[in-house]
Amino acid sequence: MEKFENLLGKDNSLLISIRQRGFREPSEIQEKTIPRILEGRDVIAGASTGSGKTLAFATGLIKNIRKDFGIQGLVLTPTRELAEQITKEISDFSRKKDLDILAVYGGVSINHQIKRLKYADIVVGTPGRILDHINRNSIDLSRVNTLVLDEADRMLDMGFRDDVEKIILRCQKKRQTLLFSATISQDIFHLSEKYMRNPIEISAEEYVDPRNLEQEYYDIVDNLKYSLLRYLLEREDSKLVMIFCNTRTNVDFVSKNLKFMGIDNLPIHGGFSQEKRNRMIEKFHSNKTQILVATDVAARGLDIKGVTHIYNYNIPSTQKEYIHRIGRTARAGKKGKVINLVSSRDYDNFNTIINGDFIIKKRKSPYLKRAKIRWIPEKKHDRFKKKNFQNNFKKKFSQKHLKA
Repeated sequence: MEKFENLLGKDNSLLISIRQRGFREPSEIQEKTIPRILEGRDVIAGASTGSGKTLAFATGLIKNIRKDFGIQGLVLTPTRELAEQITKEISDFSRKKDLDILAVYGGVSINHQIKRLKYADIVVGTPGRILDHINRNSIDLSRVNTLVLDEADRMLDMGFRDDVEKIILRCQKKRQTLLFSATISQDIFHLSEKYMRNPIEISAEEYVDPRNLEQEYYDIVDNLKYSLLRYLLEREDSKLVMIFCNTRTNVDFVSKNLKFMGIDNLPIHGGFSQEKRNRMIEKFHSNKTQILVATDVAARGLDIKGVTHIYNYNIPSTQKEYIHRIGRTARAGKKGKVINLVSSRDYDNFNTIINGDFIIKKRKSPYLKRAKIRWIPEKKHDRFKKKNFQNNFKKKFSQKHLKA
């Protein structure tokens, strides 16, 4: 705690939350950024998920905000899940100051947000929904004195650049801007040149320790991929597991068939309502279920501690996405394992990954009995036939009923 006291000052209210949560020493990004943030400097910080960046930018937000004086803090983030997570973190850190922190994102009632925005001190939101509120005149950003762009590279990759710039222009010019990004690209520099004042650039070493990360792959025929996954899940000594798929259909396929075989898991992808996604993440956070099957919607931003195994059921198309996936494990000195299941459909993507700076060992596939597949996704043609049948049946039934 002594290092935190030196960083924040002995009278800082954040120390109470830090002590209660059992934080012993500040992370590298916290040590490097907090002094500059408390000085009021604009900061560009290169930091990955799990590096402790939320506490770093929360120090500036909490310091600069007066209770009941309108929205003075704004955090822009790429995903709904990350918005929820950051809101909870800042609410905890600002407990003594009793600030009103509001998460704002799509997929939920906008009317409830409109009511809450009248009393909010800090807003954490996705660009699309924030812009929606701007267009409705239901949010006033003219008093924002602290702007945080979190996962900035991800927001730009997702096509939010124009939205982000429109939102920035609604904030007061005399403000502190804090930009956090896993990678510092040319686009990030262009953004900082336009909207930041003499920013100081800070970077932290990769939080994942490659010495503690074991990476391997199996070259497996297509019709045995699921069987191999099930085989490994039953034999690997794992605690928390994340299985990544490239599509919603594959998430459903893996999750439902594992459940049929008695392997409890939680699926999460963009096809679920926000309420359901929040429930799934909460359940996984509480360790009630040890396996999460997900698309890349869960690869960024979610700070899930204690993940021991990552399975790439489908190989991502870029090295960048691969890094984000494997960054869920081997954190803070703990060991982790990444297992890639490579079939013919993955060869092109895996060639891209294997040409990167990764040490991925090939493993010999074990003798496998083909696992029973209990759930297969409907094809579009089958759904169309089924819908036609149902419509025709209803039509015939109603005609018969009318004649009677």
